[in-house]
Amino acid sequence: MAALTRVVARQRAEMDRLQELAATAAVRERAKGAVMAWLGCSPDAAQEELQRRAKAARRTLLEECWLTLGSLAPPAAGAPRPADADAGTAVRDAPLPPPDKAGSSALARLARALVRVGTPQDLARCLLDRLAADLDADAVMLYARLPSGGLELVGHAGIDETLALQWGRVPPLAGIAALDALSAGEARWLEDPAADRRRYLLIGDPSGQWGSRAWLPVGTGEPAEVALGVLRHRAGPFPAAVREHLLAVARLCAGPLHTFGVRREPAVGAAADAVQTVFDRLPVAAVLLTPVRGPSGAVEDFRIEAVAAGTSDAVGRVGRDLLGLRFLECWPTAVDEPLWQGCLKALEGEEPYESEPFARQQSVAGVSELATYVARVARLGDGLVVSWVRHDPSDRQEQRLAEVQRLGRLGWATWNLATGEGNWSAQVYALLERDPAHGPVPLTRLPGFALPEDVPALARAVGELVREGRPCDVPFRVAARDGVRHLRVVAEAVTDAEGTPVEAHGFLQDVSAQRSAELALLASERAMLTQQGVLTAERTVAARLQDALLPLPKQPVRLAGLRVDIAYLPAQSGLNVGGDWFSAIELPDGDALFVVGDVTGHGLDAVASMALLRFTAKGMVITGSSLTGALARLNALLLHSRDPHGTATMVLARYSPDGRRLVWAQAGHPPPLLLRSGEARYLERPHGMLLGACDTPRYAEAECRLTPGDRLVLYTDGLVERPGESIDRGLERLARAASAPHPGGPVPLERLLGALPEPEGRDDVCVVDIQVPLDGPSVSSASSAGS
Repeated sequence: MAALTRVVARQRAEMDRLQELAATAAVRERAKGAVMAWLGCSPDAAQEELQRRAKAARRTLLEECWLTLGSLAPPAAGAPRPADADAGTAVRDAPLPPPDKAGSSALARLARALVRVGTPQDLARCLLDRLAADLDADAVMLYARLPSGGLELVGHAGIDETLALQWGRVPPLAGIAALDALSAGEARWLEDPAADRRRYLLIGDPSGQWGSRAWLPVGTGEPAEVALGVLRHRAGPFPAAVREHLLAVARLCAGPLHTFGVRREPAVGAAADAVQTVFDRLPVAAVLLTPVRGPSGAVEDFRIEAVAAGTSDAVGRVGRDLLGLRFLECWPTAVDEPLWQGCLKALEGEEPYESEPFARQQSVAGVSELATYVARVARLGDGLVVSWVRHDPSDRQEQRLAEVQRLGRLGWATWNLATGEGNWSAQVYALLERDPAHGPVPLTRLPGFALPEDVPALARAVGELVREGRPCDVPFRVAARDGVRHLRVVAEAVTDAEGTPVEAHGFLQDVSAQRSAELALLASERAMLTQQGVLTAERTVAARLQDALLPLPKQPVRLAGLRVDIAYLPAQSGLNVGGDWFSAIELPDGDALFVVGDVTGHGLDAVASMALLRFTAKGMVITGSSLTGALARLNALLLHSRDPHGTATMVLARYSPDGRRLVWAQAGHPPPLLLRSGEARYLERPHGMLLGACDTPRYAEAECRLTPGDRLVLYTDGLVERPGESIDRGLERLARAASAPHPGGPVPLERLLGALPEPEGRDDVCVVDIQVPLDGPSVSSASSAGS
């Protein structure tokens, strides 16, 4: 309804515009034609001249046109004239003086008379009245060009009705002077009947009564659409003055003819009545259309000339109620549908158009239902026949079945087991790549399509179906153009009264995609099981190696008068073993060495790097290397290891019982946490770069004095890092948990680790918890952790 409303609004606006144009077009075009006749100029030059005069006199164009028609006179002697009809330049002369020649006066009288002309027939009579006295003309004929290329007589005077009826339509033949004049855009002067008869088919001359005639194109468009014929009984040539006068008359007629709109719309003529008679008996919806063209000649719409009784439009009008209406007025949404373009293409050529099936609401017995239609368009003469064919339920069912077979890549088949004859759907031929012209093969020959490896199983299943009536469901492969195709045949038998199979029916399905997916899934499962076995074996080896290289003490140990607790928490997911490690030993001079490190990566490579760093660090410090020196050498060692891209973090701390002095250094590792008097703080990290990051690192040491009751926690980043969270929040969380009040003293290490949340995908965690007893240093035990 919205689209219909837009069409109605557009048509109303067009009607208002046309009414406004109709009020002024006649006067403007006739005045322009008069100026063309007097000045011998083109239509554009005449228009510019009228506009120039109106502007100079401060009048409207319509006022100037009326004044021109009332006082038009030829130009004065010596006055400038346009160079030619194509120059398009306005005449820059003064107001036209009164007539001073007989020919000019005749044109002036004709121009005034043309104001009262309303039809092409009136124009022909008016011309004959004036030309009979001035030029001895005996008849006038006006032919308009048809879209088919022929001519139609639109006005005549001086000939009888029999001759007018005989020559009412002229086909587009060669040797027609009027057509020749229109095609060339030049006048044709026929002044020698004997010679002209050899060149042209003379219109209206069965008895030779016309001694001479002239055919002149009238410039109502580009090219001209109307030919003016002036016929004389008198033989002989047209004098030059007469020729100039007739050319001026032709130009003068351009204005009225343009106002009449003599461009002929294609029509089917008398065929419309016969088509309507046929349509009255048709059970389908159909219309006969003739095109409605605009000023440019383009098709703007179609007019309904005949209509079938069962045709209804968008607003419910039915049958003959649609006669005379416009196509887009009845079906406004069609302009945006393929049907409109199909109509235009069918009108231009001879090929009919058939649309794709489309759905449309249809009222049947007062009930609205959705029906499927196909629109067909065929040319009939200068018009079109448009029909809408509704698919009945059986057609729709067959179409749906064909779509199901195509989308499901399956086809049905039946076989007569007694005669061997079969019937296949089109999809079976496509699956087996068999030419439908060769027809189906008997069921017993179906195994011949299979690959040799699959023939025995398929032949056995088909034999049991034919002999015993046993249903079959067998996969097999065929060789196709695109490779091997996996098919599946499912069939069952129909038996007679004695139980003998007489007919078989079933379907053939392409299961290549499903089979490819199954094979890919099977290969993926095998690869996954293989990889899982490799990972499991690697984890077992890595775990055993880690246990051998990094033994965990089963209870707290005492080193240099300190109580040391060790905790190691492996990651909760994954089969790989991490590279977190620790070392807590008592040095020969009585000091204690604490090391916590984290190697990037998992698996055997990480365990190997961990072992390399752990044992090398202890050996360097035991042999007298400083903490920073040990870190620098470990960095060089990691750079030249088997994994040149491997990195590690580490914290080294050396505790001297004398003075409870702790010296420590770090390489990209989180700072130790110090708990003193119930408050937690992190030691300020000295400068230190990640191990393995560059070949010129710089490391520094820091010192901290411990007091009785102090607690120092060394840890790896898995304790404080969470996915998608800043490490600062993890450090704050650890500090809060460690400083939380606990009856009986500091929070035990197990309680501390349990108070922290367990995120998914966390890394390994290694913690060394160092506590300074309240009773001061005691004698160091000989045991060490992770030695």
